[in-house]
Amino acid sequence: MIYEVKELKKIGDKLKKIRINNGYTSYEKFAIENEISRMQYWRIEEGKTNLTIRSLIAILNIHKITMEKFFEEEKE
Repeated sequence: MIYEVKELKKIGDKLKKIRINNGYTSYEKFAIENEISRMQYWRIEEGKTNLTIRSLIAILNIHKITMEKFFEEEKE
């Protein structure tokens, strides 16, 4: 269970980074402009909710990012 929580947080952190890189400094503004519940989107970024694949795909489509690109390992 702890491993799952860590993974959800990693996904949320990556979505937050993408959002900010796309010019949305506020998760609230992003959620409102894209007709997503603000609270639900905050929970996703914080890793505090069970993110569905459907929701992830919808968010990635907003950012015009493929699943493959999203899950690609970042080079440090």
